[in-house]
Amino acid sequence: MTSLLDELLLLAYDDRSGFNRAGSHVETALGGAILLELVLAERVGMEDGTVRVTDPSPLGDPILDGGLRQIAADRPRKPKQVVQRTAKGRLKLVRESLVERGVLRHHRDKALGLFPYSRYLPGQPTVEADARSRLRTAVDAGRAFDARTAALASLVYALHMEKLAVPDRRPRDVRKALKVIAEGSWAGEAARKAVEETQAAVMAAVVAATAASAAASSSGG
Repeated sequence: MTSLLDELLLLAYDDRSGFNRAGSHVETALGGAILLELVLAERVGMEDGTVRVTDPSPLGDPILDGGLRQIAADRPRKPKQVVQRTAKGRLKLVRESLVERGVLRHHRDKALGLFPYSRYLPGQPTVEADARSRLRTAVDAGRAFDARTAALASLVYALHMEKLAVPDRRPRDVRKALKVIAEGSWAGEAARKAVEETQAAVMAAVVAATAASAAASSSGG
């Protein structure tokens, strides 16, 4: 089954250039995707403001199951901390998984014939197309018709990926719609705090990365 992690990373990579257009903070968003997947699967829940494992049985996805074991082995933590801790190293793992399954194709090139770099292009375009179509339908309707699409919308909103995810709509309109979808009633009350803090953790990473980039540009000038 295609996970939120898969869909988010596929949307982040440009179909023509093969480069990640969402920035390095997409890895934090993958930590958020793990938490939301486990919430949707009823493997984790909230208790006294912290994430607790409610069902340790595996889902059959190595990355999600690894995240579940990591949470179970740790002490109870706030959702923001869980997102940050489960995010580490996930970008490479998700990308390798997509390549192994043929969903992404890994191309090795050299700039100026000397400097190696990698590109990741669609191997099975229908997987990404399905995610994009569901988001577009949700944006046009102003609501998601299933919890998985709503969860993806919340991650896209937090990561400011509206231009990448729904390029054929006005970015401002898409962002407004994603906000409405993300704040909707698709998650039960028990999961609401986890959803809110997941978004906060991802958005904080984006803000921090933007500030660091601006500071580096300023000092360089």
